[in-house]
Amino acid sequence: MRGPILIFDSGVGGLSVVAALRQRLSGAALAYVCDDAMLPYGTKNDDWLVARIVSVCETAVRQSGASVLVVACNTASTLALDALRERLAVPVVGTVPAIKPAARLSCSRHLALLATSATVNRAYTQALIDDFAADCRVLRLAADPLVEQAERWLVGGALDQQMMANCLAPLWDDAKLDTVVLGCTHFPLLREALEAAAPRPVTWIDSGDAIARRVAQVVIRPAPLNGPGPAWVTGPEARLASALAAYGFAAPRYLEVPLPGKQTSPVPDGSPTFIDADL
Repeated sequence: MRGPILIFDSGVGGLSVVAALRQRLSGAALAYVCDDAMLPYGTKNDDWLVARIVSVCETAVRQSGASVLVVACNTASTLALDALRERLAVPVVGTVPAIKPAARLSCSRHLALLATSATVNRAYTQALIDDFAADCRVLRLAADPLVEQAERWLVGGALDQQMMANCLAPLWDDAKLDTVVLGCTHFPLLREALEAAAPRPVTWIDSGDAIARRVAQVVIRPAPLNGPGPAWVTGPEARLASALAAYGFAAPRYLEVPLPGKQTSPVPDGSPTFIDADL
């Protein structure tokens, strides 16, 4: 039996990718897992994070019977995809900051990458800039507090408008800036608020549709949608129930994650594949 498409994130940010997947693959079965007990990912030790990400994803793939794993987290993708490829025997679709399409779209050649500290500082991110935006001026701006804002807003909390304005303020020092890459999947959830906080129009671009396109290429015959999809969390189950329900998921269940480093056999049987969204 074909399994669902499993979307993984540290929190609710992956729901922005779920929205793109539901637009492109409206009849496909989806499942969701978030490691909300360990938020935020972007400020944690790399070695610990790799072990944790692999442990959560391996457990969730086994629980869900997923046919493909979508790592809907830039921090996890820039850090742990090689390790996931080694451990999992299902296709893995990663997320990378949308530097390439931003460079194509920018008229001024002045871009910004708005992301977590971890993504901003990765060598992988610099390689993307060198490969696809070498002729551009690219501001790399860490905005970790926006992750908490998205988490709070999606469960009914109020946004801190001043804090958001402070996070964005360095963008406006460059009068020629015309394109901003939302390099964290949490950030598209705040797009309307970000646009409202901007003192002038810019183009905001994220990876959601590119990820959905790549998943559609990988999953030729997705399992059919049959009611709300299953969801798992590592934190308090009730906290995210309403947010997940709004995106078509059942009440989340608690995911018991083995301690990092515990080895199990790859799951399920199949040929391992590693695929990045081609942005």
